[in-house]
Amino acid sequence: MDRKLPFTLDQAKAWKASYGTPFYVYDEEGIRKAVTGVQKAFSWNAGFTECFAVKATPTPAIIRLLASLGCGTDCASVSEVVISRASGLSGRRIMFTSNQTSGEAYRAAVVAGAVINLDDITQIDVLEKAAGIPDTVCLRFNPGSFDVSGSAAVTSPIMGNLSDSKFGMTREQLFEAYSILKQKGVKHFGIHCMAASCCLEASYYPSLAELLFNIVAEVREKLGIVIEIVDLGGGIGIPYRPGQEPVDILAVGQGVREKYEQILVPAGIDVAIYTELGRYITGPNGYLVCSVRGFKHIYREYIGLDATACDLMRPAMYGAYHHITVLGKEDKPVADAFDVCGGLCENNDKFAVERFLPQVEMGDMLVIHDAGAHGRSMGYNYNGMLRCGELLLSADGSVRMIRRPESLDDLFATFDVDGDFNW
Repeated sequence: MDRKLPFTLDQAKAWKASYGTPFYVYDEEGIRKAVTGVQKAFSWNAGFTECFAVKATPTPAIIRLLASLGCGTDCASVSEVVISRASGLSGRRIMFTSNQTSGEAYRAAVVAGAVINLDDITQIDVLEKAAGIPDTVCLRFNPGSFDVSGSAAVTSPIMGNLSDSKFGMTREQLFEAYSILKQKGVKHFGIHCMAASCCLEASYYPSLAELLFNIVAEVREKLGIVIEIVDLGGGIGIPYRPGQEPVDILAVGQGVREKYEQILVPAGIDVAIYTELGRYITGPNGYLVCSVRGFKHIYREYIGLDATACDLMRPAMYGAYHHITVLGKEDKPVADAFDVCGGLCENNDKFAVERFLPQVEMGDMLVIHDAGAHGRSMGYNYNGMLRCGELLLSADGSVRMIRRPESLDDLFATFDVDGDFNW
């Protein structure tokens, strides 16, 4: 696929001069295009709502941008609810999907008017004691196994097998929970399921929709409950690796529509489709920009960067592949296979292993692609590393800082130290 960047070496050098490296930069136009594509794919559904997964990119400027485009949010914590509300969102434009949830989190979500998406049947009591039972509740379903149009069951290094997953209820628990909630006065119901992660099969959503639509029909028949929201979760992947192609989102929407018309229309059931496409929307439109700070020549060839796994942990955590561009040397021949690493005291602090790249020099700038989702948001402070800042690139080529880099003051702010602590 095309790996063309939305910025040039000269632009990156200017940003480095102003902000230093490493930093994340997000392509606003790319994000807008992705949202427009999703909305067009599901425009046939009157209640369609893209509830962007805040955990993917929990930066207020990004959430406000998405809210301005008509998106809602999917939240899993108090802070994500706060970001959503501060971005002007409330009510059914917030889906609150968490697990092992605190009473504080339930209260924050209920005050926001969010749709509460319960992960387990035991959470009914937790919710009721903490915040009362709201009039709208969604339930998360775990089917145990799931096939995409007859292909192998969907698994991934991130989610694993569904039967091993900690998320969602069994089918029996699902029906029991609907009955309990009906007795407790819930008036509006939803169903949610996320059965895959990073899936590039266009048939994934339609297959999942078929499963959920059939349950919707069965729940009405057996329990007299009309489900109003079907949340397909996230799970649609992006082409991280060379040779992979992006999912045809229009084909995905059409496939879901066909299942809708086959199953729900004849039954006279109308539901609002929700999606939570965090990775699909911001993943390909975020880049980690860093600089070469050293080399090592031992049993392998190493390129050392000023970024570490603290800035992007997916390769260290999952062995995930991220394409790497050496700015200004896109057309140079391959020089060798390199391990591209950071400076943490951990051997898995690597962005690439034996990656073929052109020859690089001290100070060269590298771009790590497809880092816009679950990148900066998964950052951490091991070895006392300070997390990097974030920039937003506008269509006119200008950038603005939307999150500054951390400082030592930030890192030490929570310490309880006896006596004076000077550095």
